[in-house]
Amino acid sequence: MASEVKPKIILDCDPGVDDAIAIITANRWSEIVGITSVSGNVSIEHTTSNALKMKSLLNIDAPLHSGASRPIKAEPFHASHVHGQTGLGNTDLPEPSHSPDSDDAVSFILEKTREEEGIHLVPIGPLTNIALAIEADPSLVDRVASITFMGGGAGVGNVTAAAEFNVFADPEAADLVFKSGAPLNMIGLNLTHQVLMGSEHADYCYGLNTSIGKTAGDLLNFNGRTHGTDKGSNLGAMHDPCAVLAVTHPELFVSKPRSVVVELEGSHTRGQTLVDEREWVEVEKNCNVFYEVDSKNVIELILQAISEASSGG
Repeated sequence: MASEVKPKIILDCDPGVDDAIAIITANRWSEIVGITSVSGNVSIEHTTSNALKMKSLLNIDAPLHSGASRPIKAEPFHASHVHGQTGLGNTDLPEPSHSPDSDDAVSFILEKTREEEGIHLVPIGPLTNIALAIEADPSLVDRVASITFMGGGAGVGNVTAAAEFNVFADPEAADLVFKSGAPLNMIGLNLTHQVLMGSEHADYCYGLNTSIGKTAGDLLNFNGRTHGTDKGSNLGAMHDPCAVLAVTHPELFVSKPRSVVVELEGSHTRGQTLVDEREWVEVEKNCNVFYEVDSKNVIELILQAISEASSGG
């Protein structure tokens, strides 16, 4: 069970269907001390607007700062074909009534972590904001409890056979983070493909008869249709909430320390997170790679977050 004291997180996101579900999940099981947006699934204008919409829907009392509008070096790369043109599938949320608190996510991350040590950074989009923050102040990695990110994978990609979207979208940023010495947790595709949600979970959310339930239902339905891992299953990987729950409910996950490097050059492998699985080789471990998850309980926690948000709990 979650401890009485909720871990404090800065959620760095690019909503995104599963990012929106992650925001609902984080609002229940963590203490969100800030939200930052980044270009990723869709453009920064859309990711920021979507984060503001979810913040308003859930009445989240935390600042929201817009961040990087493009990768460090690469050309912008989006996934609107997966998340819908504006990023939130076919949901119909009102336009945000508030603007971001600033357009300088990096300064917010640095100031907040100086103000209070032990915050978890939970990036669930490309690692651009996090890399720029570390570049500006390398001691950031000593102040945070963890950088627990959804991205990469041990031996599996989705944009290419080798590369996962969040790393592929800004490999230079990921490379900088992996080399930073940060307390790093990688929640990759090999883990998140074990957590499948879609139409059956959407029906539960619709049954709550609330605006939050309807929004979650629309998101989960869309996820099942567009992320479907098995034809006709209406179930798709629910990636981003896994990173949140790895921080709040670590007992539901199994990880191992590994040496991980990001491939920047390969014509077939750019954006790959190459995990050294050779247990018999002495090599410095820079990352906890997550391998196993109690998917049944993780899904229950996501649905409980939606239900309690719907009831005002």
